[in-house]
This record gives sequence, C-alpha cells and structure tokens, in this order.
Amino acid sequence: MTTEIPDSMKAVVLTGHGGLDKLEYREDYPTPLPDRGEVLIAVGACGLNNTDINTRTAWYSKSVKDGITDEGGKAGYDTADESEASWGNTRLTFPRIQGADVAGRIVAVGEGVDNTRVGERVIIDPWLLGFGDWCDPDQSGFFGSECDGGYAQYTKVRTQNALKIESDLSDAQLATFPCAYITAENLVARTGLQPGEIVAITGASGGVGSAAIQLCKLRGAKVIAIASNNKTDGLLELGASVVIDRNEADLEAAIREAAKGPVDVGLDVVGGSMFMSLINALRQGGRYSSSGAIAGPTVEFDLRQLIYKDLQMTGATIVPPGTFGRLVRLIETGHLKPMLAKSFPLKELAKAQEAFMAKQHTGNIVVTV
Repeated sequence: MTTEIPDSMKAVVLTGHGGLDKLEYREDYPTPLPDRGEVLIAVGACGLNNTDINTRTAWYSKSVKDGITDEGGKAGYDTADESEASWGNTRLTFPRIQGADVAGRIVAVGEGVDNTRVGERVIIDPWLLGFGDWCDPDQSGFFGSECDGGYAQYTKVRTQNALKIESDLSDAQLATFPCAYITAENLVARTGLQPGEIVAITGASGGVGSAAIQLCKLRGAKVIAIASNNKTDGLLELGASVVIDRNEADLEAAIREAAKGPVDVGLDVVGGSMFMSLINALRQGGRYSSSGAIAGPTVEFDLRQLIYKDLQMTGATIVPPGTFGRLVRLIETGHLKPMLAKSFPLKELAKAQEAFMAKQHTGNIVVTV
C-alpha cells in the first residue's frame, strides 16, 4: 500500500433484485482494499449497460418471458427466480456494487503487484476470465456482477484487468467503451465478417450497436443500421450507409431494398419481433449473431430458414482473452470514437438508469464520481 485511502466511500449499493428502489446511495460504505494480485482504482466515471438492468431486475431468470419493458425495468419482475438471476443463471449475493465500465487511476496495489503501477490511468476489462477453459461460466465472471464494480469512489480488480491507457479523452468518455465495445467486437468477430460484406445491425443507436457500426466499418463492411428515425443523422455520421426505421412495417423488405438483395450478416441486440425479419433477410450461407434480447427473449423461429439456407447462428457473451487489449490500442489511436450521450452524478444512478431504459439516446450514459 502506498497511498492513504479513506476507510469509507460513496457508493450505490444494490440491496437485492427488484426495482429502482433497490439502488441505495451511501456515503459511509467500506472502502475495499486490494488483495494479492489486485489494484485499487479511484473511479473517475462508470458507464451504464444492459447487464446492470438485467441483473437488478433478475431478467436473466428463465421464468421471465418479457423484454426489458418500462414497467419491468423500473419495478422488477414478479415471475423472476432469484436462484438463476445472473447472466450465468446462478444466484448472486447482496449487497452488491454494480458497474462494469470503469475509467480511473490506480491509487494502491496489493501484494505481488509492481508498485510502479500506482498513478496509472486505467480502463477496466470487465471479463474476469478463468484460467484454462476461459469459456466456462463457472470459471469466469463479469465485473460488477460476480464481484463489486464501479458505482463507487473506489473499486478493486485483478491487475491484469486494469489496462493502462494513454488518451486525451475524459474519464466520462472512456467509460463509454468497456462493456459496449468488447461485446460488439465479440458479436462481430463471431460472424467472421469480411471486407465488402453487407451487415444489418438492430439496436444500432445503443452502446453495443453504435460500437458495432464502427467495428464493422473498420473491417471494410457496408452497414445497414436499424434504429429510430430520429437517430438517422448521428448513425450516418458514425459510418452507417443506410438507416432503416425500426418501426418499418415490413422490416425484411426494407433490409433487402437497402442491400439490393439479401445481407451477408445480421447482428442482433434486440430480439423480439425483429428476430425473424433479420433471419429472413440473410443470404444462403449467411451468419447471424446475437448479444441481447431487450425486446423479448422468446421468439418464433421457422427452422427451415436455418436448415435450407445453411445459416450459421451464434450467441456472443464470454469474450476471448486479449480482446479488450486490442480495443484499447484502437481507442488510443483514435480509430474508435466515444459515444457519450449524457452523464449523471453517482448519487443519481437511478435517474441515469431511467434515462438509459428510455432509449432516447445514441451511444452510452455514464455516472461520474
């Protein structure tokens, strides 16, 4: 330990599964101390993501059949089974500090960590991967889910997950990257997207969707973005070739018209009623990948589309080692742009979540500490 750390700190604590009332703002919460192999970070900002909402409401429970509705997001789900309420369908313990998307500075180190790391500006890789079979959910965890996260003045994490970053971006801007961009990179990579291919992206104005646009453009693909009409200008500026209104009556036809035929790849963070339109718009041998189902996890599916069109379908959750390190280099070189929609002070996390769930923004919402 090299820096005097206060015994208590400001934090927003999740006291259990349920509504926004389960988020409790505290100014006397015990400050964590880094264990062996860990660093302590003074949090500058922490970004919001769907995992926060899904975990708080226990939406991951298989007994919940709805998407993230306004009512469910604010009040929770009575049908949820708390024994399977995390992304890995396991029980969580409370109290829990959520928040995966942290930017800040290292202020102390635990045993076994080089003291020269103190003072480094860092951004956290939220995937706490296991050793050996990193894709085993029993061996891997997510920062702010299986351990306390960044909705606090201080947080601790394994030293290898605190990635040094050199950037002129603010902490609030940096906090838009971790969860959204690492999820989007995994989503895109699972399809093996190639230069010149055409990709359709649902939920294109959200954190993952707007990140996916940039990552697809870096791969030389043509992007068809699906979002609200009022998001069109921003998404075209970000790199989309065409923006289709998400409320289009015949979404499949609109996608095909924009692509002048079927598309090579469909990236889906929405699910629900959009799912089958995206599947139908794929070419023979097309690829589909999903990392979210905010409009509903249960969908109707014509299995003949999978069979007779030789489709490849993948889910995208646990991210391969080294993925976020590569993204950090792209952030440092300016190849990836932060999409900061709005920031709130830490004590207004509940208001920030309400704004996040309203989906009127493009990019990400963060809280600052």
